[in-house]
Amino acid sequence: MTFFIHDSSYLDEGAKVGNGTKVWHFSHIMSKAEIGEKCNFGQNVFVGNNVKIGNGVKVQNNVSIYEGVELEDYVFCGPSMVFTNDMNPRAAFPKDPRQSYLKTLVKYGSSIGANATIVCGTTVGKWAFIAAGAVINKDVPDYAMMAGVPARQIGWMCKCGNKLDLEESQQCKSCNREYELLKDNQLVEKSVQL
Repeated sequence: MTFFIHDSSYLDEGAKVGNGTKVWHFSHIMSKAEIGEKCNFGQNVFVGNNVKIGNGVKVQNNVSIYEGVELEDYVFCGPSMVFTNDMNPRAAFPKDPRQSYLKTLVKYGSSIGANATIVCGTTVGKWAFIAAGAVINKDVPDYAMMAGVPARQIGWMCKCGNKLDLEESQQCKSCNREYELLKDNQLVEKSVQL
């Protein structure tokens, strides 16, 4: 295996790190973490036990990915965004992590902006876009653009990262991918074009 871990960072014995992954300054990867190939972790990143991270994931500076979080392939985590894993923490009353940590899933290709918070127990749909500073406290549909505190859906995003204007056209102006908005407020891609 060929991956890069900066001298100032810690990779605990037992952690699995894929080929081509880079872990930069002052980061810590716990022993039971699983990280895919060609990921990039910025400065001061923490990856907890039992965290699963797919291929091509980019994690910016000052992000902690706690036990209970799973990131699928090509997820982007912006600077200082936050994951939680305990809905009602109390320092005076510690819990068994296996019983209290709620699962958080961030699906393929999603982007989470700087300083956003993802409350545990939620799923962020594939290709979703979470605005900087947003607080996600409920599941997010595929391709949804979310903003605010608490976050609400303010639009839809194309795979390529451009905002869709579905009132004007169901085709992305940038990459020409076509979408269809179903009756249950689900957006699906109609055609696959590279």
